This record gives sequence, structure tokens and C-alpha cells, in this order.
Amino acid sequence: MLYDILKDQDYSNLMKKHIIGLLSHLFDKNQNFGVLCKIETLTFNPELPSDITSEFRPMTLFFLAGYTFESAKIDDEYLIFEAGFGADNLGSVVTVPLLGIMQIIIDETPIFVNLASPVETNETKAKNNENSERNGEKNSMEALLANPENKKFLK
Repeated sequence: MLYDILKDQDYSNLMKKHIIGLLSHLFDKNQNFGVLCKIETLTFNPELPSDITSEFRPMTLFFLAGYTFESAKIDDEYLIFEAGFGADNLGSVVTVPLLGIMQIIIDETPIFVNLASPVETNETKAKNNENSERNGEKNSMEALLANPENKKFLK
């Protein structure tokens, strides 16, 4: 029963409205906050190098303060902000589907918890398919190279 409610589109819409209302309130109050997000739902523009993305956990916390907070906005069904990553502070625009936000946090305390399941869009499906194809190629190459006899095939 709980699973059915969490997957229900009406429940998802209710959570989305609540997220929009809460984020708008925090922006109006000029209150810095953190968002704990499902990393699989995010996009980065420009895309981040793999040495940075490999450090992300499936649930990653982004703290919006300073320039990151000032650049943040709600656009349709997304929270969008600019952030710097890695030792070189590589800039990227982060796009977070609202239902990809699992918690909103102020001063290390969650003030919002989202249990709704993000709806997978065509773009997300395509991205997931592309990633699984890349992983399949990588795994195939690793399997091929695991046998020292196969190194003669590489030139």
C-alpha cells in the first residue's frame, strides 16, 4: 500500500508543489540551504570529468551558499544552480529535477524529506541507456584485457 502511494502521480505532484513552495520561501528569506539529491537524476553543463564524478555518491549533498545560492533558480520542474567542483573549482550548471531532491537541509537539519519516486523522462531513459552501453563496453574491454593472451589483439 505504501509503495503504491509513493509511486502515485498525485502524490508526486503534491511533493513537487511542496518542494517549489519551500524553495521559493527559502529564496525569499535569503536562507542558504543544502539539497540531498539522487545523483543519477542530475545533469551537469558542461559535463564534469570522470575523476570528479567518480567521487559522487548515489545520494550527494549540494550546499547552496554564496554565488551558488545567488545563481539558483526554479525553472519549470527543475532546480538549477552553478557550482564549482574539484581542486580547480571547475564551474558547471547543475540541473536537478525537483523530485530528485530527497532532502532539503538547513544547518545540518533536514527540514523536508521527499519519498516520491522521480518520474523517468525520455531524456533520463536515454542517458541511463547510454551509460549502461558505455559500462558494457568498458566491462567487455576489461574482460578482454584480463587475459594476457589477448593483448596481441591491441595495436
